Amino acid sequence: MSVAPDVLQMREQDVLKFLAAGTHLGGTNLDFQMEQCIYKRKSDARAMITIENPADRAVLKFTAATGATPIVGHFTAGIFTNQIQTAFRQPLLLVVTDPRADQQPLREASHVNLPTIALCNTYAPLRFVDIAIPCSNKGVYSVGLMWWMLAREVLHMRGTVSREHQWEVMPDLYFYRNPEEIEKEEQAAEFQGEWTSTAAQPEVADWPEGVQVPSVPIQQFPTEDWSAQPATEDGSAALTTQATEWVGTTTERS
Repeated sequence: MSVAPDVLQMREQDVLKFLAAGTHLGGTNLDFQMEQCIYKRKSDARAMITIENPADRAVLKFTAATGATPIVGHFTAGIFTNQIQTAFRQPLLLVVTDPRADQQPLREASHVNLPTIALCNTYAPLRFVDIAIPCSNKGVYSVGLMWWMLAREVLHMRGTVSREHQWEVMPDLYFYRNPEEIEKEEQAAEFQGEWTSTAAQPEVADWPEGVQVPSVPIQQFPTEDWSAQPATEDGSAALTTQATEWVGTTTERS
């Protein structure tokens, strides 16, 4: 068994990324050619959810980082073999996401002796595939992570990015995102921003540096001694007289 060089040895950080993205999880079916890459079969049931083009974003990001030519969407027959058409190309290497879905480009690559690399799930056929990378090619995070690692390895081999330093580009940029989910997140963020935004506060002047207010002269009022004023009527005498009258009236009625 061949041993990979030290620079290609598995790193703990890469293994954690594989586990987080579910790259090690295969499908429910198994192709006999991929049996050598299987560790064990789980007994639980699994529902496979497919997205229309989960690898398009990852492929475009890969080509932008490495300078390769992308072919996303429908593959026109004869791109590698028919020299008459305008889309004719002569690549040096072909990398596909799913060998089962990309049978046409793999077949044409075999006609022109073009080496191929493919991301292969458990049920992927290995016909016309030169190098198979066993991984989950149906998960959004797994596909994005694998294309991110391929781009990083190409940059390492070119010497653009050093192996001693971590690549500044995050794998999140290679993940496919549904446009409807992006729109919902933007609306939620905008609605949240309206509630959290503070109202405009009125300008408050600086009192030490404010406008000088003219002083008002203090007017002196004469003070009076209330105890010195003579009493105009005797309140206690009036109350006594009134009480006597009430008593007399009561006596007469009885």
